[in-house]
Amino acid sequence: MTGKSSSKKWSARVTGQSDALDLEEGVFTWKDPEKIARSLHRSAESSTRRKSSPYRSAMSMLTFYINRAGKHLDKEQKEILGQTKQELRRLYGKE
Repeated sequence: MTGKSSSKKWSARVTGQSDALDLEEGVFTWKDPEKIARSLHRSAESSTRRKSSPYRSAMSMLTFYINRAGKHLDKEQKEILGQTKQELRRLYGKE
């Protein structure tokens, strides 16, 4: 398959069934940046399939979601996910 429809399916599959992290259902739709960051932190720390550090895996998954869903996210959720990046940095001592 080629074209836009296959890329949408591909990114949805990556977000929903990452080979590196087991994400909680709907994690990127939550309204609490700290809760999202803690969930990503738990997923990254417990993963045995990730290829880089837990911090990089968690941040990469968050950034991937923001970049892929960005034009479809409302302003409030974009801000929440931006704050989640700050929370992840705090959790990993990368401030």
